[in-house]
Amino acid sequence: MVSFTPTEDQQLLVDTINRYALNDIRKIAHEADESGEAPLNVVKTGWQIGLVPSAVPAELGGFGELSAITGVLAAEELAFGDLAVALHVLTPALFAYPVILYGTAEQRETLLPAFLEETPTPATAALLEPGVFFDPRDLKTTAARRDGRIILNGAKAYVPLAAESQHMLVYARDSESGRVDGYIVARDTAGVQIEKREQLMGLHALPTYRVHFNDVAVEPDMVLGGAVGCDYEALLVRGNVALAALAVGVARASFEYARDYAKQRVQFNKPIAQNQSIAFLLADMALEIDGVRLMAWEAAWKLDKGEDATQEAYLARQAANKMALFVTDGGLQVLGGYGFIREYPAERWLRNGRGFPTFDGLALI
Repeated sequence: MVSFTPTEDQQLLVDTINRYALNDIRKIAHEADESGEAPLNVVKTGWQIGLVPSAVPAELGGFGELSAITGVLAAEELAFGDLAVALHVLTPALFAYPVILYGTAEQRETLLPAFLEETPTPATAALLEPGVFFDPRDLKTTAARRDGRIILNGAKAYVPLAAESQHMLVYARDSESGRVDGYIVARDTAGVQIEKREQLMGLHALPTYRVHFNDVAVEPDMVLGGAVGCDYEALLVRGNVALAALAVGVARASFEYARDYAKQRVQFNKPIAQNQSIAFLLADMALEIDGVRLMAWEAAWKLDKGEDATQEAYLARQAANKMALFVTDGGLQVLGGYGFIREYPAERWLRNGRGFPTFDGLALI
């Protein structure tokens, strides 16, 4: 039987991140969105909670447990504070988690100790590609073998923190076999061109970049997993679950704010929450959030059991994409004219919630 009762350690983590979200992230979220910069001290505090270090194997100095259930619980609470700051905190996991799961012994020993430091490790991953019809299973970035090395060519979009990251995990398709693998690339490698920061509708506090790879040479030992490679499909599944959990956090923030506002806003001598149209909308919002949360938990539970969660993860992600837009738009409607004012958080949650269908590769559990 599926059990979603958190362990004592998981509940402690949820409570810790919830306090961090309310006491640290929420206080700076509006200013960070306006300025386009997340305060380093707030990001550092989130890093010190230890999500990535706790997943590093014990023999390398970590706590040795990469749990998908723990990941979705943490992701929801972080996004409840603010999505851009949450992704800022979680970006190093885009690099570290695949190395934990599929890296060779040498890659793990060389790369993972850096993620045990007290400051966030500058590392990221590049999956999404520019274009209207992006398909993560039909990547245009290629990897070709030439003179004993692997040559990468292509372009990536929405690469978080690319300008400050020392290493990137670049996903590309082998030009001969068609297999997709991850390639560990140092930022200063010849042929890596980072364009100016992208200007997005949402995620204003998360710097993302368009990155071009022009005949970038990678040594064979920098292929994630070496000759064996990685399970790319499994990484896509973990990404879908992570994004579903983050969508729940954003939607929950919008819902709770709208619910509390509706209880306090009085018109015609009664709170507007007592109006049938508002009450029914809030009820529908709550139902959608709980439904997607359970779908994300089920997929994560199957991952931790070592079972195939492809279908569950896909359905959770698709439901989350629609739910996030419905709930955040509903939150703005409840606030009425106030919802359209940038001073209030409802419009930021709507802008961020609208982007979930395009956020492939921005999160991993």
